[in-house]
Amino acid sequence: MKPIKALLLIFILTGMTSLFAQTARLQVIHNAADPGAVSVDIYLNGTLLLDNFGFREATDYIDAPAGTPINIGVAGPNSTSAADTIKNFTVTLTENETYVAIANGVLDPNSFATNPDGRSTAFTLFVKAMARETGTSSDVDFFVLHGSTDAPTVDVLARRVATLVDDAAYGDITDYVTVPPASYILDVTPGSDNSTIVASFEADLSGLGGGAAVVFASGFLTPANNQNGPAFGIFAALPNGDVVTFPSVQLARLQVIHNAADIVADPVDIYLDGTLLLDDFAFRAATPFIDAPAGVEINIGVAPGNSGSASDTLKNFNVTLVNGDTYVAIANGVLDPNSYAANPDGRSTAFTLFINAMARETGTSSDVDFFVLHGSTDAPTVDVIARNVATLVDDAAYGDITGYINVPPSAYTLDLTLADGTTLVNSYVADLSGLGGGSAVVFASGFLTPGSNQNGEAFGLYFALADGTVGEFPEGVASVENISEVLPNNYSLSQNYPNPFNPSTSINFSIPNSELVSLKVYNILGSEVATLVNENLSAGSYRFTFDAAELASGIYLYELNAGNFREIKKMNLLK
Repeated sequence: MKPIKALLLIFILTGMTSLFAQTARLQVIHNAADPGAVSVDIYLNGTLLLDNFGFREATDYIDAPAGTPINIGVAGPNSTSAADTIKNFTVTLTENETYVAIANGVLDPNSFATNPDGRSTAFTLFVKAMARETGTSSDVDFFVLHGSTDAPTVDVLARRVATLVDDAAYGDITDYVTVPPASYILDVTPGSDNSTIVASFEADLSGLGGGAAVVFASGFLTPANNQNGPAFGIFAALPNGDVVTFPSVQLARLQVIHNAADIVADPVDIYLDGTLLLDDFAFRAATPFIDAPAGVEINIGVAPGNSGSASDTLKNFNVTLVNGDTYVAIANGVLDPNSYAANPDGRSTAFTLFINAMARETGTSSDVDFFVLHGSTDAPTVDVIARNVATLVDDAAYGDITGYINVPPSAYTLDLTLADGTTLVNSYVADLSGLGGGSAVVFASGFLTPGSNQNGEAFGLYFALADGTVGEFPEGVASVENISEVLPNNYSLSQNYPNPFNPSTSINFSIPNSELVSLKVYNILGSEVATLVNENLSAGSYRFTFDAAELASGIYLYELNAGNFREIKKMNLLK
């Protein structure tokens, strides 16, 4: 609000409140989008209170008469007296209470689009009692008003954080919401469909710690049907009268993975709309998830490492990302397919981007979520089997991307087989025990026969995490394996088999709960000689393959500790 208006307001109210022993605190916000009310005069008990009060303006908190009915009159701009008022409202404020009064609606509802939920759009005052001039902690306190007359019931989601507003129709005012002071993307969605984003806004609350605000939806969703009035937006009124615009944004989340095994493509430079985005991006590297432009076509260009400019790009891809969606884009293939082995299934191996929409930055539960890409150009159709658990990937050919797979956080032996499910190509240890609640991209990478592919990188199974970490699943068999899909009811520690043994033996155990598990080996004197397991495991039945090649013959003890369960058994190493 302009300083001269603030001084006038203080002067008038000082005179008025001196006549009343009781006062309340009041903030007034003009949110009536009717073009005929773009500026109004506000009268209090017949006296001009606010002169030419503009649309989307707010007063600071002021003392107002309490304990007696007061008349608030609204007139057109440059009115001459209270006789010019076109709307009048009688309210009684409670002593020492704090209020926000928001002028909203349209003067002639018949001249504007009707509300889709049947709510009245007539000019009115929405009043919030028990308002707050300051926050209640070091966080930010705010309430939200749905103040857009032609907008339907909506939800407001702080992207990847929480639902802030649930099923709010026009005129609804929420309770106070408390959030840490930070920057948020607010997604407005239909109340019954959070997958459809109507609009998104950036709400930078990072400087408002300890403060309070009024957040209000404002304007028309369809201005053309509403006398070309102001367009929909989200705004915040602060206690000092400042009104902040939350800018409209369209952003998607994107992770990029370099899985093109062509020897010429290690490294590459990545350009976004002609600007260098990733410099010397190495083979089998990944970015973390980043914000990327959405709702418009963008050009992704790939150039050799140490390129001079976007004019050096070898391949260009035009893509349009959807606001609010999450993507993984994987660069794959070879620049000159004629110089490399053909794909045995006849799939094109030309350099391309494999894109998975609806990707996940985090897991959907305490388990691990991942999808799998067959990204090895010269490899045939394969299956991936979690040994003694389940088939994770069935008949995947080059370029195929699975849906998301959800597994408990544990260590697995992944058997890569031909499509027959029995001919073993190789086995890999996938230790997912530390990834509970997280997500990953698992991708086959490199050449099955490097000698036929310019001696490029050999085949392997890799993973990329949401933070950009890339790792390789080593060849071999997991030392601790989940061996049953049936959850046990009791704790148990089985006798090792074989016994006696030389040099390896299997130890099976079961735990009915997810918890920290310790499995240790001691010599006959009680000295610890090996820690086999010391990690959090999900409820299940497990097998540990113990290799005692470095130990001398003799009797050993092995001890299982899980929760309050403890059991010890003997085993005989006989060399």
